[in-house]
Amino acid sequence: MMVIPAIDIKDGKVVRLKQGRFDDVTVYSDDPVAFAKKWAAAGAELLHLVDLDGARTGKAKNFEIITKIATSVKIPVQIGGGIRKPYDIARYLSAGLVDRVILGTQAIENTTFLKRAIEEWKEKIVVSLDCSDGYVATKGWTSVSELKATAFAMELQSLGVQFLIYTDISRDGTLTGPNVQGIQELLEAIDIPVIASGGISKIDDIKSLLPLEIKGLIGVITGKAIYEGKIDLSEAIKLCSPKE
Repeated sequence: MMVIPAIDIKDGKVVRLKQGRFDDVTVYSDDPVAFAKKWAAAGAELLHLVDLDGARTGKAKNFEIITKIATSVKIPVQIGGGIRKPYDIARYLSAGLVDRVILGTQAIENTTFLKRAIEEWKEKIVVSLDCSDGYVATKGWTSVSELKATAFAMELQSLGVQFLIYTDISRDGTLTGPNVQGIQELLEAIDIPVIASGGISKIDDIKSLLPLEIKGLIGVITGKAIYEGKIDLSEAIKLCSPKE
């Protein structure tokens, strides 16, 4: 199971939102590239980048910074936020800038778009299930739909989606621990790999998710905990590395 550092970008800065609220922002740095290099040096196998301005407006706002990050590290990068059109996907993938793109709102609201993306880019497409109380949230977490997370995950699998990210937005940025039950329910409903996110506060939170690796949990995203020194990224990565 991978431990995946998150780099959330707003107005060109590294930030974290509490429960996805744009009015509750903590700024950690004005140099996202430096943090990307730091997490890569600590042993990260993958970086999770989010264009928060793009998520809110529906248009990629930090493309240049994302490009600088992707070209400054030698590990894969996945990007989400504001990716609503085939052009947005191609802009990142065709140039080989990132390993995967993450779709959220458009995957929920436009099945035709999602099918086209899967047909053209296959495993390069990741769908983000951002959930609140078991229901899927959209538009940068500002709107909650009537879609149950597990039911939608099953539908996504039937459409050919090969990777999912599950985020409990009620816990994201709160350091209250992951929604282990919700993650387990999702894993039991589908047969495709899942990355979990939201609420990671300490090394024990990551330990609590390790038993779910055999059910298809391939990674856990952490943000606030590593920025505030509550988790040592290198230690967490070592914990989750295969034992010889």
